[in-house]
Amino acid sequence: QVQLVESGGGLVQAGGSLRLSCAASGRRFSSYAMGWFRQAPGKEREFVAAINWSGGSTYNADSVKGRFTISRDNAKSTGYLQMNSLKPEDTAVYYCATTPYLIATPKAADYRSWGQGTQVTVSS
Repeated sequence: QVQLVESGGGLVQAGGSLRLSCAASGRRFSSYAMGWFRQAPGKEREFVAAINWSGGSTYNADSVKGRFTISRDNAKSTGYLQMNSLKPEDTAVYYCATTPYLIATPKAADYRSWGQGTQVTVSS
């Protein structure tokens, strides 16, 4: 199992930026693909972005394309989600997760380890 801790959430005005971090410990981070998901109040959890084990391939949800960038630093066992041009509808708890499948997958069921989440609130 991989233990994951998210950080970097907070309150930001619409149009602003935040960078979320996901620190991994336990198993070797580079053995897993990683993803970011989010869940807004009263809504189901939704896929945001994923990255393969090496960082060479990414997959973004249509709702965040051109605004969010997922990346990872395997030497630091840390993943990132750079969020630009934030909108009020991006308000949610953001979770990072890892999957033993090495590819970037949008399916939540593929992920085995999850962090506790970090709150992102975008004001209008």
